[in-house]
Amino acid sequence: MREERNDARSAALRVLRQMDRAAAWADAGLDAELRRSGLAGQEAALAARLVYGVLQNRALLDHYLGAYCSQKIDHLQKPLADILRLGAYQIIFLDRVPDSAAVNTSVELCRDCGRGQASGLVNAVLRKVAANKENLPPVPERDAVSYLATRYSHPKWLVRRLLSLVGREEADAFLRADNAPAPITVQTNTVLTTPEALRASLEAEGVRVTPGLLPGSFQLRGTGNLTKLAAFQAGHFQVQDDAAALVTEAMDLRGGEQVLDVCAAPGGKSFRCAMAMGDKGRIVACDLYENKLRRIEAGAKRLHLTAIETAALDGRSFRTEWENAFDIVLVDAPCSGLGIIRKKPEIRYKKADDLFALPVVQTAILENASRYVKPGGLLLYSTCTILPEENGQVTDEFLAGHPDFRRESFALPLGEVPEGQITLWPQRQGTDGFYICRMRKAT
Repeated sequence: MREERNDARSAALRVLRQMDRAAAWADAGLDAELRRSGLAGQEAALAARLVYGVLQNRALLDHYLGAYCSQKIDHLQKPLADILRLGAYQIIFLDRVPDSAAVNTSVELCRDCGRGQASGLVNAVLRKVAANKENLPPVPERDAVSYLATRYSHPKWLVRRLLSLVGREEADAFLRADNAPAPITVQTNTVLTTPEALRASLEAEGVRVTPGLLPGSFQLRGTGNLTKLAAFQAGHFQVQDDAAALVTEAMDLRGGEQVLDVCAAPGGKSFRCAMAMGDKGRIVACDLYENKLRRIEAGAKRLHLTAIETAALDGRSFRTEWENAFDIVLVDAPCSGLGIIRKKPEIRYKKADDLFALPVVQTAILENASRYVKPGGLLLYSTCTILPEENGQVTDEFLAGHPDFRRESFALPLGEVPEGQITLWPQRQGTDGFYICRMRKAT
């Protein structure tokens, strides 16, 4: 291979290859690559757009490329498939990139990767895509599953599940939302500032600010490097989707409570609890891994929150000293993550078989955590998925075996939740997909 070049397309290809080799997360891989390469500004933004664009549209890109390539795209020698996808994405989806630049830089990527003998194939296929981009082969509509799976680049098993849950129209809207840019949503740290002061500070730095669903939540555009903003460095907000923030709203915190966050990393819900409590009381934020606990501690320090302490904990292992000790216990359980595909597009490529064991783990954590709730206290269960088998079916099973707990109605800014549980959907509420269940322990 020739010496690696530091440009957006080369960086994007390296991230995609790393994800293929090591099953890395796109955001972590991209952050690491940008730090290594030193890319910033428009080049960094283009690299991110290319990585996420290819992940969000891979099946559709392969459908288009397959019309002009004699070989199946996913059967090509690595990394030719990703080079073709990067080129085709630029031609089809990026108006500001000239077709000739998309083709020529893709050919250069072949040579950089030691695949110069394939440069003719890449050149020919991408030139045909460019010549036909106003008349690309339509996705066959022979059946809803195949059409939606290809059109929105989601696995067929997930499309089938969505169709059974919400029907064709909403399944289409859900999948379309997964491929749309996810908004940057932030929550005001009301311990340090007010929503009005935060908005003024952000707008003074050129950020475009619109209200979110909750009091003190905002959606931001034009942030640049968000961590460089004065309000971020002062700890005046945290990045958190409104769906995750609504979990804390379901707790109806007053201040002074003893709260246990069993699966806390990266800490957003613990931080939100501390803010809602006026930083008064005690919040124990737990995770199994020390490096994640350090991230929680660093986040609490940036936000100037003192009510949070951390503890290393396997959510399935019982701590006798915590029995009946907490007013509120939150189980934000490990899950499939199918509600946050718009932020982590690689989640869509999980296999159905990988998810079968999750309800067993979720149930075990919920069972164990329930022992920490005081008589009369609250148990909250949440996930960032929309599958009933990880949500209502888990809490149904738990309640069937624990008659001392019952679901309890609660109020959200969206309205009353009389049944004590709610599933939030991107196509309905405009938030991440999320499940929230509030349960009260008998006195």
